[in-house]
Amino acid sequence: MPVISVFFGIMIRMYHADHAPPHFHAMYGDHDAIVEIVSGRIIAGHLPPRVRSLVEEWRRKRVSELKRAWQDAQNLKAPRRIKPLE
Repeated sequence: MPVISVFFGIMIRMYHADHAPPHFHAMYGDHDAIVEIVSGRIIAGHLPPRVRSLVEEWRRKRVSELKRAWQDAQNLKAPRRIKPLE
C-alpha cells in the first residue's frame, strides 16, 4: 500500500483499486483508521483524539489532492505524494 504522506509520526496510505467510498488509511503506532476523503468520517478503526485532530486538519487542507490520489490509485497508478502537515 503506497505511502502518500507522513507527518508527526502519522503515516497516510492508499490502496490501489480499493473499495468505495474514496478513503485513505491513517496509521499511528498500533492505531489504524480508514478515513473518508470528502467527509472526514472514520469508516473503520480508531485514532487517539489528538492524532484524529491532526489527520482531520491535514485532510481539510488536502481534499483536492486526496481526490486526485484516489483516482490514480483506482487506475492502478502510483498515487502522488501529498505535502505533510507542518
